[in-house]
Amino acid sequence: MFQSVAGQSLKDYTWKTLETQGEPVARHEAAFIESDGLFYLLGGRRIQEVSIYNPKENAWSSGAKPPLELHHFQGVSYQGNVYVVGAFTGKYPRETPVEHAYVYQTKTDTWSKGFKMPEDRLRASTTANVYKDKLYIACGIIDGHWDGHVEWFDVYDFKTQTWEKLPDAPRARDHATSVICNDKLYLLGGRRSSGHIKKVMDLTVPEIDVFDFKTGTWSTLNTLVPTQRAGCTSICIGDNILFSGGESMTQKAAHNEVEVLNTITETWSTLPTLNTGRHGTQFIWYKKQLYIASGCSERGGSSELQSIERFDKK
Repeated sequence: MFQSVAGQSLKDYTWKTLETQGEPVARHEAAFIESDGLFYLLGGRRIQEVSIYNPKENAWSSGAKPPLELHHFQGVSYQGNVYVVGAFTGKYPRETPVEHAYVYQTKTDTWSKGFKMPEDRLRASTTANVYKDKLYIACGIIDGHWDGHVEWFDVYDFKTQTWEKLPDAPRARDHATSVICNDKLYLLGGRRSSGHIKKVMDLTVPEIDVFDFKTGTWSTLNTLVPTQRAGCTSICIGDNILFSGGESMTQKAAHNEVEVLNTITETWSTLPTLNTGRHGTQFIWYKKQLYIASGCSERGGSSELQSIERFDKK
């Protein structure tokens, strides 16, 4: 069971909505990424400037706009820059996968077009993680929210600048989250968006698929996610994975549950719920403090948020 944060009992902690200097641009289906002590909120529907949060000063500032609309991606940082890989551009429900990675250079506040995506594996709403100088993208969907969800798993080597196809994940999903914990990649949540049969948000995925980097093989845990949802986020702290946020057909409000998977015992526990449920954003774990910001407070694309929460002492 997840009993403490930074050595402190959970009974001493709660979610606090921060009163900040300035505000970020409200957005969802975006990334929230830490790099060199600053938090970058970028992408989302519409072409919007980067919002930069300085946790030391508790203040937001503005960065450059990307060259095109980039949304539905799981952002990652590598060598001080933020990478947008496996993104969509365009309008619902048949958005277009972006053919290149895009890179936000945090030091210069500039955007550039990065490496090209494999033409025969082009999709979006993938997950993305960096592990030992390599970028791993899993699953996704080819045709917006319409059809074409895939099990594909690929790796980009930053050093050789080459792509390699890896064994497919056990099942297809989009709008999922993945996280690396103890040399394994955990793929949680998500759905099979199927606008062509009028089931865009219905087909959520309960199974947890795990890729072992040491053996190069996939497996599926015996446990399921307690609350099925898509547009969710996850983060690894020690041996535990925190799984939160998201949207589903079970409720109009975005999910606020914070569920904790102990990867050793494969059992679940819970943390206090978020003050505001949200989907389409990410967790940040920085200096033993947990943050989440932005996203949408309701299923779909309405009620975009500007708030930021921190799991903090009461």
